[in-house]
Amino acid sequence: MKELVEFIVKSMVDNPDQVAVSEIDGRSSTIIELSVAQPDMGRVIGKGGRVINSIRAIVQVAAAKQGQRVSLEIVED
Repeated sequence: MKELVEFIVKSMVDNPDQVAVSEIDGRSSTIIELSVAQPDMGRVIGKGGRVINSIRAIVQVAAAKQGQRVSLEIVED
């Protein structure tokens, strides 16, 4: 899932080298933390959160097909 998030976000932003994705495994689910450059934050979140919610939906569907639970969070530096 980490690679999927990284691929999607890097194709959207102006500074793909500043995209950082980390994965934290829990007992029942996995948390994916996403960090991007400050100027790209608005592009990733989108108007009213539509873009990030779409990315979350894609990741959750891909994870469900593998029998996993995943949540995606944006980390501000």
